[in-house]
Amino acid sequence: MGTQMQAIALIALFILDIAWWFVIISVILSWLIAFNVLDTRNNFVYQIANMFHQLTEPLYRPIRNFMPDLGGIDLSPLVVLVGIYALRVIIITNLL
Repeated sequence: MGTQMQAIALIALFILDIAWWFVIISVILSWLIAFNVLDTRNNFVYQIANMFHQLTEPLYRPIRNFMPDLGGIDLSPLVVLVGIYALRVIIITNLL
């Protein structure tokens, strides 16, 4: 039973790592677009940006609905990263 739980925990950690990197890449991509380093008129850039937006928006939306409006500052990626880190700590301390 213990090895099965460890396998599930390792899979969950892998999924959380992928989500972590999707959020990081999404943030960096949004900065590059905001500072006109990348141009969304380029079809490839638009498709990549749209893909990461669609992957991360379901994580951000509930947080944006809960958090107060801070003007132009969006802290929802930071909250998601803290949540992913907290889940990793819980999994590591309790299941591994």
